[in-house]
Amino acid sequence: MPKTIESSTQKEKNSNSKNLIDLCLMKLFKKITIYFMGMAYIYVGIRHFVDPDFFLAIMPDYLPYHLEAVYISGICEIVLGALLLIKKYRRIAGWGLILLLIAVFPANIYLAQNENAQHAIQISETAALIRLPFQALFIGLAYWHTKD
Repeated sequence: MPKTIESSTQKEKNSNSKNLIDLCLMKLFKKITIYFMGMAYIYVGIRHFVDPDFFLAIMPDYLPYHLEAVYISGICEIVLGALLLIKKYRRIAGWGLILLLIAVFPANIYLAQNENAQHAIQISETAALIRLPFQALFIGLAYWHTKD
């Protein structure tokens, strides 16, 4: 009888250890995604100013103020990416990034539908279509980053 209790207790300890390891790995993975995405947003935001023609090429015709919109979205990416790196502001950065990703989604749809836009940034129609679901992944990551 004591062996059964001992083995049951040992199984519980092993399970708790595994759960602790899984939790630590998930926290590490989350931290990596926070810093990777923060730096990626800052980089892409800077590219809005260094190479605005790239972003102008995928702006839908029906939207006004193309250059201004490119610069505003670039500023938002830089600021929100930087805020994502600061724990105190991570929640607001995550929500801001979700709104930004939704706001720029029409440009991604336009790119997927418009051959001229695809040629302008040297991307295939297939690649433009593959990019679309990644927006959902980025929104999911931004939402995850709003949680402690």
